[in-house]
Amino acid sequence: MLQVTDLTLRIAGRTLIENSSVFIPEGARVGIVGRNGTGKTTFFKAVAGDISPDDGSLKLPKGARFGRVAQEAPSGPDSLIERVLAADVERTRLLEEAETATDPARIGEIHSRLVDIDAHSAPARAARILSGLGFDTEAQARPCSSFSGGWRMRVALAAVLFSEPDLLLLDEPTNHLDLEGTLWLQDYLARYPRTVLVISHDRDLLDASVDHILHLDQSKFVLYRGNFTSFDRQRREKLLLDAKAKKKQDDERSKLEAFVARFKAKASKAKQAQSRVKRLEKMETISVSIESNVPPFYIPPFDKPLAPPIIALDGVTIGYGDTPILKKLNLNLGPDERICLLGANGNGKSTLSKLFAGELQPMAGRMQRSSKLTVGYFSQHTTEGLVMENSPYQHVRERMPGAAESVVRGRTARIGFSGQRSEVPVKSLSGGEKARLAMGLAVFEAPQLLILDEPTNHLDIDSRAALADALNEYEGAVILVSHDRYLLDACADELWLVANGTVTPYDGTLEDYQKQVLRAARGDSDGKPAKKADKGEPDLTPLRVKVKDCEAKVAKLEVEIAKYDRELADPKLAASNPLKLSQLTKRRATASNQLAEAEEAWMAANGELEQMAEAAE
Repeated sequence: MLQVTDLTLRIAGRTLIENSSVFIPEGARVGIVGRNGTGKTTFFKAVAGDISPDDGSLKLPKGARFGRVAQEAPSGPDSLIERVLAADVERTRLLEEAETATDPARIGEIHSRLVDIDAHSAPARAARILSGLGFDTEAQARPCSSFSGGWRMRVALAAVLFSEPDLLLLDEPTNHLDLEGTLWLQDYLARYPRTVLVISHDRDLLDASVDHILHLDQSKFVLYRGNFTSFDRQRREKLLLDAKAKKKQDDERSKLEAFVARFKAKASKAKQAQSRVKRLEKMETISVSIESNVPPFYIPPFDKPLAPPIIALDGVTIGYGDTPILKKLNLNLGPDERICLLGANGNGKSTLSKLFAGELQPMAGRMQRSSKLTVGYFSQHTTEGLVMENSPYQHVRERMPGAAESVVRGRTARIGFSGQRSEVPVKSLSGGEKARLAMGLAVFEAPQLLILDEPTNHLDIDSRAALADALNEYEGAVILVSHDRYLLDACADELWLVANGTVTPYDGTLEDYQKQVLRAARGDSDGKPAKKADKGEPDLTPLRVKVKDCEAKVAKLEVEIAKYDRELADPKLAASNPLKLSQLTKRRATASNQLAEAEEAWMAANGELEQMAEAAE
């Protein structure tokens, strides 16, 4: 599918990929991993043709379509479903041409092609993708411009998934998704019928959705078969073998150098010394990839634990202005509880987090919190509060105005910025570094409660593991909102479900919740459709899809039979090729029988649809 040959890519004079080759087979689902800044996104730009290689080549099969999420969020008056459907350019063009075409032969070709690309079931397929990414039936009919940027980026993702390119390029696709959308996307990618390249730091996605890992390290690509867990094991084994081989080579090099140094001046040993010099010159150095040490996340310890509960809610209602979001909450939070908030975006997880953080006050009910409670709150927008012109050192200095220089420098280093990195303006830091700084400032006052809302965005795999280690060592309470299953599995002990205007303990595991989410996305939740068009009415969508499928099959068979009839009408066929005449006659008879069955199935489905529609009126 994708042939990369001796590829070299440089940005601003810095070599990211150098003389590297790899072949991505057709149908492979490949996760691309590597530390931040190694060149993964730059590689995508080269594949897409946005930049030209400094050397080498990238080749796709002729006519192959690639697709990626648009960099700018879609907007405008078009509804979400219209915007997604428009992503299938060929379908859109054929439907427009069908409205104006007058030539019978061309009309037949158009409808035949529409059947081939399954155009009639496209609206249902687009609706399923949008639903999986968190848009209900009502939202799908709203204009793009009515949604925030993050939600519109989901529409851009839905559009590229709907277009089903031969090569699908996804760069951190879960950054704008909640846990529910991430679980759906994992399942979708695992069943994607074409080639996928996905850059991700989400271990669970890389375990559940891909069958190859492409590792970019030290400017070279190495392709591993299997998921991330398999890659991690193979990688560690390779590092161990390389280390052993290097030690053996270093020992041999030391012996040869010692011999040369000792005997090169002696005439009797000159030939042996010269021989060893040549061996040293021919010896190819074995390099060992040193895994960069990720600075740990530092959460300062508090003096002593607080008495339980640290927060208690009794009939609390919260919201914004006069609009309640969550009602009649009766919850207790202990001093060392580890809670994951489940529920689709928009249900109130961030609202509940703001209540616990003290940024919102109850509209009704009673809330008690320990008078000595200190809260560390990291939200998805915390990094936006950083002063872009200031350095990490300056941010820490503002928190410690009277402290000695050495103390401030030490604290800045503990957050993860030592030496020259402590003086770099925030605007020049990577996304992961900004998140690390914001996290360090959020926990600066040694809080007894940590509230983390999507803390892993922009963190690489090793940094996510370091965050999980820090949270497990932390002795206070933690409330987590995250789409990262690895972090939740490692740190959360309890699950609270935020849905239907309230919060309840979830009686099950994350695995149970994942199955529930996927059943709902497929319309098979507890034997009921995932969503109904209107409350109290039957969902007619499955029947409508069935009717459309039957119509498409009938249309395709009619075109096929017409083609056989044209060939059989040739008066010379019987004399010139009696074998072909016999084959065409049999094929037409088979197609005719299939057409009768398809028409019967269409009549039955259409009759059932009409009956259910009349009953609903």
